[in-house]
Amino acid sequence: MDIDIRPLDIPERLGTPEAADFEAFVELTADVQESVWGHRRFAQEAAELLPEFRDDRYTGRQAFAAWKDERCIGRAEVLWERGEEARTAEISVGVAVDERGRGLGAELLARAEAHARSLGRDIVAGYSDVALANLDAPGPRLEAPDGTGSIPAGAVGASFALRHGYRLAQLERVSGLSVTGRLEEFRTLLSARLAAQGADSAAYRLTGWVDRAPEELLDTLAVAHASMATDPPFGAVIVDEEVWDAARVRAGEARALEAGRTTLVQAAIAPDGSVAAYTELSLPSNSTAAFQWDTIVLGPHRGHGLGMLLKLANLVHLGETTPDRTDIYTWNADENDHMLAINIALGFTLRGMSAEWQRD
Repeated sequence: MDIDIRPLDIPERLGTPEAADFEAFVELTADVQESVWGHRRFAQEAAELLPEFRDDRYTGRQAFAAWKDERCIGRAEVLWERGEEARTAEISVGVAVDERGRGLGAELLARAEAHARSLGRDIVAGYSDVALANLDAPGPRLEAPDGTGSIPAGAVGASFALRHGYRLAQLERVSGLSVTGRLEEFRTLLSARLAAQGADSAAYRLTGWVDRAPEELLDTLAVAHASMATDPPFGAVIVDEEVWDAARVRAGEARALEAGRTTLVQAAIAPDGSVAAYTELSLPSNSTAAFQWDTIVLGPHRGHGLGMLLKLANLVHLGETTPDRTDIYTWNADENDHMLAINIALGFTLRGMSAEWQRD
């Protein structure tokens, strides 16, 4: 193949000659997303991604781009946690639709795997997606190691992963919720839930913020963030622990702001003043969509209905502050019955499945 695969240079800023390769890489990534989902709502713009690449203090990133006659036709990316005990690296690979079936994906994967090995990572992982329209395609199926979901074995990403020795480690449900015109409904549901729970939730104080957490909550919020890496169900996935402190929380907030994203957070505060649970919505600029990111209730505080309370409170906050948002999307482990039940009760519906693959 007369194709040049090389590491991607990360520019200082966009809109310059030096940024052209990065911008082409991001555009191809969006094209690949659109080929799967039929839309670009899940694709990030260059302005959103650049801060993630430039701040690699906690999560390392290395990207590779494949070029053919000045056109970016393939991409690969390696992400890894920088903790001393970390063993895994996450790989993503994408090829332009008209260039598939010629071995380029395999070359990009090999390049990414070699980089992971050079970091000393002995476990590599990756994701593939199946949109709802293709979820019931005929043919053999792959069952979730935990949970009840399945995907077609012949789906593009699945067949690629299987050919290269990866095993299906987990399925996640991709769900969406229409929020247009539902603010009063969410307010009513929140009031009813608070009244029904009474003393069971009275010991916890609900508080919310936009973009930056209150200083006095940073340390215990960091503990909750670290728990997100280990506490939710992970099927057969081997995961790395993440080391969080107040500085890492602030760094994440700064990246989001630089990327033009607004973050809405609701937290439950225990009687001792610590964060017992939190949930967050990420609102990219130039979009009417919002994304449900972390939601976690720490172990000692479960059983009080905090998950539903926090999600309802954040939905109210969303409707009050950004009424132009029309839809929320979220990803949940197929075996996470508790969180899925909350989402279904709120009106989330299935939009597709995301498969996580691992190889060691």
